[in-house]
Amino acid sequence: MDKLKRRGILFVLSSPSGAGKTSIARYILEKDKNIKLSVSLTTRKKRKNEKVGIDYVYISKDLFEEKIKNNFFLEWATVFGNYYGTSREKVQKTLLEGNDVLFDIDWQGTQQLADNKGFELVTIFILPPSKAVLEKRLNNRAQDSKIEVKKRMSQASDEISHYMEYNYIVINNNLEDSSNQVLSILKAERLKRRRLVNLNEFITFLRS
Repeated sequence: MDKLKRRGILFVLSSPSGAGKTSIARYILEKDKNIKLSVSLTTRKKRKNEKVGIDYVYISKDLFEEKIKNNFFLEWATVFGNYYGTSREKVQKTLLEGNDVLFDIDWQGTQQLADNKGFELVTIFILPPSKAVLEKRLNNRAQDSKIEVKKRMSQASDEISHYMEYNYIVINNNLEDSSNQVLSILKAERLKRRRLVNLNEFITFLRS
């Protein structure tokens, strides 16, 4: 016996829109091949730089609501008037394959994940260094109209109020530094004793 086996982790990144969670998620996926992104289903329209099945799975509102009734989602939420949700079956399959699952979701989805017993959940809230920086980032990414940016800024205060529900807080002053902090959290959480499912057997092996 030369390897400790562990339970897979549901690793959640949340933040107000524009604070950097998606950029940090991409960094984590690039640096760590043992974690896979949970690709959400959404009723939101596809943006020009997004790829179907990579960024999101885009479906109609009627189909999404049908899936809600059929208990298809591990979590789902309404964000800025659009539905977002996670396939329960896809997450379970990824965990069974020996990978962790990375979630780029808001506080509503995180609360629902926390309500699902039997999963190992680690949650991180990404904060901007200031409101001015947050607004600048929203404008610089050029994905939303000025009206949409204003709406997202007004929503940010409410989103930030949920910070106490998370295990970790990371202030995103610098993308690389913040991403490495998140990566360090992931590595440390994997080593927690309670997640090692064959630890007793391994100790017995060492002492025999």
